[in-house]
Amino acid sequence: MTKTEKVRDIPWEKRSLWSRLHKVHCILLISTPLIALYGFVNVSLQAKTLLWTLFYYYISAFGITGGYHRLWAHKSYSAILPVQIMLSCAGAAAVQGSIQWWSRGHRAHHRYVDTDKDPYNANRGLWYSHLGWLLMKPEPGKIGYADTSDLKKDPVVVFQHKHYVKFALFMGFVFPTLVPGLCWGDWQGGFFYSAIARLVFVHHATFCVNSLAHYIGEFTYDDKHTPRDHIITAFVTLGEGYHNFHHEFPGDYRNAIRYYQYDPTKWTIRLLSFFGLTYDLKRFPTNEIVKGYVHMQEKKIDAIKQTLDWGKKREELPAYSPKQFQHRVKVDNCNWVIIDGFIHDVADFIQDHPGGKALIKSYIGKDCTDAFTGGVYDHSNGARNLLTSMRVGTISK
Repeated sequence: MTKTEKVRDIPWEKRSLWSRLHKVHCILLISTPLIALYGFVNVSLQAKTLLWTLFYYYISAFGITGGYHRLWAHKSYSAILPVQIMLSCAGAAAVQGSIQWWSRGHRAHHRYVDTDKDPYNANRGLWYSHLGWLLMKPEPGKIGYADTSDLKKDPVVVFQHKHYVKFALFMGFVFPTLVPGLCWGDWQGGFFYSAIARLVFVHHATFCVNSLAHYIGEFTYDDKHTPRDHIITAFVTLGEGYHNFHHEFPGDYRNAIRYYQYDPTKWTIRLLSFFGLTYDLKRFPTNEIVKGYVHMQEKKIDAIKQTLDWGKKREELPAYSPKQFQHRVKVDNCNWVIIDGFIHDVADFIQDHPGGKALIKSYIGKDCTDAFTGGVYDHSNGARNLLTSMRVGTISK
């Protein structure tokens, strides 16, 4: 029996930490921030290199958000072959695995969200969903299945997956260094800023879709699972921060649907469609989207209602006959009036009555429903709500 086979026979929870670590991911995700930090301290940043770094940051981040995510993982739109090839290269520049590997994990995330089979289960904590899941190997038997048969037939995806290491090394490290080096002689700036620092920022920006987007924001369309909508996450992730919308309507090419919401990934896909470079941009039916929004608004309103005093219900109040009512008014000097079949004690309100205390006193011991509802004055909804707090009984026939 080989050493590897012996390790496999040991229960997962009893294996050493070293054997459970994903060594390649650990080296990549720990070394790059350290190298970037060294560059910040020792290498000056030229203006041209900064502009190139920002541009390439957007290209590589869009390779994930617009390519890996919305094009391949969710098939939310289609693109002509040259655009697919460019997106496969841009996605490789983010060094987050091949299209096939990334999409398989993301589809599993949607299918098993917030469960043990979710690769980046948010219920395991912010650290785990952001980075921890990458540093540790997935536990055998707890990897959620996701169908990627369509991607295995896609020639662009297949080619990139087969040659992914070459793609990642060149697009992630070599190419962003070559441009500043060959064009304006800034080899060090190209390496430390355009390649390494850019990569670190792209990593953690896109990782926020798995972590931050499940922790801050609103449950705009559903609150069954952890995904939320928040503008801060949207700014960090090139528009992927409207994550509650995305999990409810994953086939929609948009994350943000309002004109004022920040979603540069959507804008770029839409812009490319004007030139025929992207097409078949999918949108979930507006009617169904609004249904989800209304449902959540109703839940919020219901929650607020539970905190308010709506007055006692009819069945909770004592019933008085007309004779008993008059006795309480004349003998016991109760300041009672009848409105809509309810008896109200207005003693504490007489001094504050906007119509004057003489008017309200003139209706003590009487049914003033007609006067209250328009005969004298058609009272506001606020007045009607206030009246519910004065209920002391009902009048029986």
